[in-house]
Amino acid sequence: MTTSTSPSASGTTAEVVLEADGLTKHFPVRKRGRELLSRAVRSVRAVEDVTLRLHRGRVTALVGESGSGKSTVARLLAQLYPRTSGAIRLHGEPVDTKGGKRFRAYSKRVQMIFQDPFASLNPVHTVRYHLTRALKIHGNAGTNAAEQEQALVDLLTRVQLTPPERYIDKFPHELSGGQRQRVAIARALGADPEVLLADEPVSMLDVSIRLGVLNLLRDLKERLHLAILYITHDIASARYFADETFVMYAGGIVEGGDSETVTQRPAHPYTQLLIDSAPDPDRPAAEVKDGGTGEPPSLITPPSGCRFHPRCPHAMKVCPEKAPPRFAIGDDGAAAGAAGAVGDGAHFAACWLYGDLSDADRVKLRREDGR
Repeated sequence: MTTSTSPSASGTTAEVVLEADGLTKHFPVRKRGRELLSRAVRSVRAVEDVTLRLHRGRVTALVGESGSGKSTVARLLAQLYPRTSGAIRLHGEPVDTKGGKRFRAYSKRVQMIFQDPFASLNPVHTVRYHLTRALKIHGNAGTNAAEQEQALVDLLTRVQLTPPERYIDKFPHELSGGQRQRVAIARALGADPEVLLADEPVSMLDVSIRLGVLNLLRDLKERLHLAILYITHDIASARYFADETFVMYAGGIVEGGDSETVTQRPAHPYTQLLIDSAPDPDRPAAEVKDGGTGEPPSLITPPSGCRFHPRCPHAMKVCPEKAPPRFAIGDDGAAAGAAGAVGDGAHFAACWLYGDLSDADRVKLRREDGR
């Protein structure tokens, strides 16, 4: 077995625990009416050629608007959806589970936290039941009742639900939203995982308690050396919580790098518009840029070339013709490398603005497009 590493923000090497390479997922569309007579098969191209790596002891954020494919990526990594193509590797070993013992062994190492903590907990069962079941399924309940009770206490203490006896026999409806999400996190920790896939874990919580849950996840990451995928539509929280950030649009990743760079010096036009659309009380109204026009494209018939080009304020003639690869971006925000030369942790953007075009060529192409 080969274990890959990559430089972390601190200059040390961080082990790659879980990685996706060229991950793709298409959902077939049910035929209706006259479509039943046609042999054509339509599908929703929800995720296209997504490549990312999750490192031990680090948080990777996946940011984008609703419908961009973020949650689908998490479910693919959790093996809840079969992938159309691409590869998933755990510690360098290919993963392909279809239920049964292999899926259980995989889920012991890779756990998912869902967006709605009330829907993810069975309302007719207590906290004790949820946590005990997780411990027993993954073989962490001990050998007797006393060890099992201690394991339950340890889980609740770990997620800061103290004193544990106050919560252990309550039903989900007797808890607040933040407390329910902490129970869901405790249930995931009952497997003693290496990876947490957190699908918008704070989006349904009150603003006043979101920071507490994010701080809890950060503390767990540091103490347990977890690799965390943090999915969110809030790019500001990604800057606060994540070590690196990837931006998704219409099923593909358009920009990535360390969180500070991506959020403070965004290169892709979509990332720039995403940041400009975020509320900022310190930003004068006069500085708010005019956003792109239109709506996200249909993923049944997505635009050719770059999928963002119908909304992009900088679209050029080449944009609808060819999909851009990843281009390395330098510290000054300028193109720094050819396509395909982007390493782990490097800032990149999938945009022809950073391709092998001279400034004169870019001006010419924009003029041809009437821009």
